[in-house]
Amino acid sequence: MPVSTIQELFGQIDIYLFDQLLKGRISPGMRILDAGCGSGRNLVYFLREGYGVYAVDPDVQAVESVRALARMFAPALPESNFSVEAVEHMSFNDACADVVICNTVLHFARDDAHFESMLHGAWRVLKPGGQVIYGVPIERPLMVFMFRMLGCDIRKEHFSTELDVSFAAQERLQKVRVLQMRSRPPIFGPVYEVGHFLKHQSK
Repeated sequence: MPVSTIQELFGQIDIYLFDQLLKGRISPGMRILDAGCGSGRNLVYFLREGYGVYAVDPDVQAVESVRALARMFAPALPESNFSVEAVEHMSFNDACADVVICNTVLHFARDDAHFESMLHGAWRVLKPGGQVIYGVPIERPLMVFMFRMLGCDIRKEHFSTELDVSFAAQERLQKVRVLQMRSRPPIFGPVYEVGHFLKHQSK
């Protein structure tokens, strides 16, 4: 398949999500909820292939971008599937999603209470046995120093680290895999962490 066609089909999907598709862990018929969807780069394939797709983001323009993608690739989906909301205030029903994607979101919690409410919001909408896949940057001293040199103290922006998120997920869910990704060239070591967890089946 030509590279251009692959890019058209999958968009700018995260490599770990792509890997789960190849392994059959995310399959047609599943409901996908992107909690913190941005412009929808992870949703192109799911929209094209007829998945039930839902998405939230507090940014109005981001949600409108996803609605535009839906109008193009999945016009039968109602616009109400795509909502201007924060993760902790999602209006979707409990246990409505088979897969919750939460990439580059959880580390922006303002404090402990906000972090817990974000986690609760993401876990609440996940079905028993469902999958949550999150991604957060790895906080490294060199990275913090470099940002401070540029006039940005990321510790004021990032309340929680990858360790906080992983620990909280393992308290609540069943771990499938936690994977650290390296930069290219890999001189800075791991720069991003992906977590893949399952929600325990109801007893």
